[in-house]
Amino acid sequence: MPLSLSSVTLPAVIFSSSALSILLPVGTGCLIGYATKPSKTKKTYNALKQPPLRPPPWVFAPVWTALYGLMGYASYRVTRIGLSSASPTIRAITMSSQTLYTGQLALNFLWMPLFFGLKRPVSALVDIVALVGCVGALAWQWKEVDMVSALCLLPYLSWLCFATYITAGVGYLNKWDIEGAVSKFPKQ
Repeated sequence: MPLSLSSVTLPAVIFSSSALSILLPVGTGCLIGYATKPSKTKKTYNALKQPPLRPPPWVFAPVWTALYGLMGYASYRVTRIGLSSASPTIRAITMSSQTLYTGQLALNFLWMPLFFGLKRPVSALVDIVALVGCVGALAWQWKEVDMVSALCLLPYLSWLCFATYITAGVGYLNKWDIEGAVSKFPKQ
């Protein structure tokens, strides 16, 4: 049986509910954050050589919570507006964007386990570069349906670009070996 776009898209009930649209990325992001063991993640982060401009560890949770909430709201808004459009083109773009949104969420949620769980900075860098491309394409699609929804992605896209810089910088400065860098750090 061939794979259809609808089979890799979040269920319509998610997109049709503002609460579910917001809670899904926020809740899943929190679960992944806790699953990667915050104390180990913080230890790893502090043990790594960092590029200039790196934020302190406490910044990540509030920033990601806000970004997840904003992207969730935007996904709800663009779906509500796009699927109620009289234009078949706008409805088709909206449906296509739901699949792209689902894909970018998957890439987003994969980064932390790749970087901190598996300690694979090259894989995490490939993931985040693909994620930036997906979010850029998503914003482009959403601007055809609702400019406000597209603009809601700009803080997320900006943060992802910064995170790409941090990912590449940490990888390079640690010779692409996070495990080795962490093992050199004194036990606490």
